[in-house]
Amino acid sequence: MAQMEGSVIKFGNNINTDIISPPQYMELGIEESAKYAMSAVRPDFAEVVRTNKIVVAGDNFGSGSSRETSPLSLKYLGVDAVVAKFFARIFYRNSINVGLFVVECADADRIAENDRIRIDYQNGVIYNNTKSEAYSCTRIPDHLMKLIEKGGLVAFLKSELPD
Repeated sequence: MAQMEGSVIKFGNNINTDIISPPQYMELGIEESAKYAMSAVRPDFAEVVRTNKIVVAGDNFGSGSSRETSPLSLKYLGVDAVVAKFFARIFYRNSINVGLFVVECADADRIAENDRIRIDYQNGVIYNNTKSEAYSCTRIPDHLMKLIEKGGLVAFLKSELPD
């Protein structure tokens, strides 16, 4: 999969892991806890994500704790990709480990709520079909794309290791 297309749910800067995956719901299974993802800043997120599958945010997305429940909640709800100006490194790596597409884009602030975008991971370009614009984004290295395409690190290892 070299490209992905969808409509945008937009967030600002400093969306930390407590916002993405509220800690008060961590004891619930992912099926239940994911319903509360982003609820502190967007109470209707679990509903809106049914149609808008790409999250776009500003700087410092995913800062805070190292728990995997944050990218796992987004993936469980059906988020196809997260685009941000800058990711906290542990969130970025956890996202890849659970099979969630993440790319950095310096021009993420030019993308608006409900814009329809196409992300070309292979070439490192985001096309904003709504505004007829294109933005550079990070290119995910091939070895990490293999992990994402298989559904994450565990699924990748299961497919590569003999029974």
